[in-house]
Amino acid sequence: MNKTIGILAHVDAGKTTFCEQILYHTKAIRKLGRVDHKDTFLDSHSIEKSRGITIFSGQGNFTYKDSNYYLIDTPGHIDFSPEMERAIKIMDYAIVIVSGIERVQSHTKTAFRLLKEYEVPTFIFVNKMDRVGADKDKVIKDLKSNLSENIIDISNSFNIEENHELDNNLIEFIAERDDDLFEKYLEEKYEKELWIDSIRKMIKDSKIYPCSFGSALNNIGIDSFLDKIHMLTYTNYYEDGEFIGKVYKITNEENKKRITYIKSLKGNLSVKDEIKYRNVLNVNNEEHEYSYDKINQIRIYNREKFTTENMVGAGQLFAVTGINNAVSGNYVFSNSLQSSTIKHIIDDINVEIKANMKSKVIFDKSLNINEIYNYFKILDSEEPSLKVNYDEKLKEISVHVMGKIQLEILKEVVKNRFNLDIEFGPCEILYKESINEATKGCGHFEPLGHYAEVYLKIESTERNSGISFESIALVDDLQAGYQNLVRTHIFEREHRGILGGYPITDIKITLLDGRAHKKHTSGGDFREATFRALRQGIEKVENILLEPYYKFKIEINIDYIGRVLSDIQKMSGEFEEPQIFGDRVIINGRGPVSTFMDYSMEIIYFSKGSGSISYINDGYDVCHNTEAVLKKVNYNKDADIDYTSSSIFCSKGQAYSVDAEKVEEYMHCL
Repeated sequence: MNKTIGILAHVDAGKTTFCEQILYHTKAIRKLGRVDHKDTFLDSHSIEKSRGITIFSGQGNFTYKDSNYYLIDTPGHIDFSPEMERAIKIMDYAIVIVSGIERVQSHTKTAFRLLKEYEVPTFIFVNKMDRVGADKDKVIKDLKSNLSENIIDISNSFNIEENHELDNNLIEFIAERDDDLFEKYLEEKYEKELWIDSIRKMIKDSKIYPCSFGSALNNIGIDSFLDKIHMLTYTNYYEDGEFIGKVYKITNEENKKRITYIKSLKGNLSVKDEIKYRNVLNVNNEEHEYSYDKINQIRIYNREKFTTENMVGAGQLFAVTGINNAVSGNYVFSNSLQSSTIKHIIDDINVEIKANMKSKVIFDKSLNINEIYNYFKILDSEEPSLKVNYDEKLKEISVHVMGKIQLEILKEVVKNRFNLDIEFGPCEILYKESINEATKGCGHFEPLGHYAEVYLKIESTERNSGISFESIALVDDLQAGYQNLVRTHIFEREHRGILGGYPITDIKITLLDGRAHKKHTSGGDFREATFRALRQGIEKVENILLEPYYKFKIEINIDYIGRVLSDIQKMSGEFEEPQIFGDRVIINGRGPVSTFMDYSMEIIYFSKGSGSISYINDGYDVCHNTEAVLKKVNYNKDADIDYTSSSIFCSKGQAYSVDAEKVEEYMHCL
């Protein structure tokens, strides 16, 4: 049986040490490494060793009893959350490590929320319970309050010496969550296999979250937890049938050979097999909907080392050479698999956690900018959240980032891999725009020999909902194929707002009506009409500027509470009632990224190192200083030729432009 187990935690909770113990206990490694000794198996990259944190998701393989395990160690720092999220997508089960001292922290909540959204069954291991100040009852209360009421302590629920006999507390806990089991509980029917099978299924369905306690550093509770993980987890992968896999990671070797990491979901894959996957570069061209590649080599990685195989089966993690353009989130299929079977499988390319800042790459002007851009495109293929951009007009390269730690790491990576010295400019906030009320937009595109017309309704939606689309146009007026084209063009690019030219979000777009011409409508016509209709609509109503927000947790000596609360108000933040524990105080709150992103250093300075702040991203909300931001941007919506609201009509063989204010008078479908 193949099982992929992911390990997640807030930074410094002991995640890498826990992984080290698991690999050692299963004889996958010969000696225990330590983070402070810079010799752990999974943190093998020189940057990870020097900083003592996990930056890149690492894989360690081991065998335990009758199962093969793939252990995925994920980054615990907020700046590398997209890497963690991509790894979550291929996990069969997850283990969240929580420090018994710090308890549930900001990144723990983020990881647990993502695991729930991706429906990954989860175990919890509370680490550092041998430390002074660790209190089991307080930890359980904190877990239930911040993560889930369905967490159950199984530390002493299975007596290994007595063939995994269950205690009554565990039986009662699961019986309360299932009517059929509750009846058996009342009838005192305690058949062990029935209850164990029920627990396994409830874990698989994320109805309960088992929790154990121990210490990874001092090898307390590891054996028992490993045994319970093995007994309570199962997978059902099918070797028969055509191959289906999912890409979860891309790397590039020094010789620029592209390595594609895949989780096999069904069937077998062999060297020289031909596979296909949707071509994200040609999503609008049915003739080139798929890319086709041949597998040259199959590798089984164990951290940075690998062995080669001729064939792999369902449930395995492996890497291949020969795939040229697949990206993380692509599904890959046997070439013989029918398109009708593939259609219901949707590529999962996007991640929920996105960068909220960007920074300009600074380098010696004597260097070739195209060469530097190519280096960054290699990094972009491995970390899509960077969204590397080259501005031809300004001759500038910029990247999207989660925070300043990521920039520091990126600088080291570029130096190590490409022997290139770079710096980064100040972090700039990635703003967005939306609208405050419903509107309708008209777009018409009819130069000589072309014809398309689109009529849209545009409504504001709840914050952080993105862009959604539906069509209520009649097929008699606009055939389904053209309606699908409108949908495609809505999602094919970001649409600029009219305040600062920032991306539009949090809107629902409804196609009300449209027109096409049997003879003159051709490729691109509906693209032009759709973009013009959207722009014309948003220009008619009030627009609002949005900025990213943090949720924060500040821990500080009570002597500084007045200073901190005053600072939060000055930075346009808000806070809950402070929680006081002796001479320490915890303050939870929310505030703009732009004002809080540098506050961690300020807290350390005035508290003389005794205070700290941790963040999690909390989406976008109305900008606290709109006028100041827009004053710096100085965007002229009427001068943006790529986003025009005027329409093109034709009369007597001559095309002419109609301004946005008068388009309704000329529309054919109104």
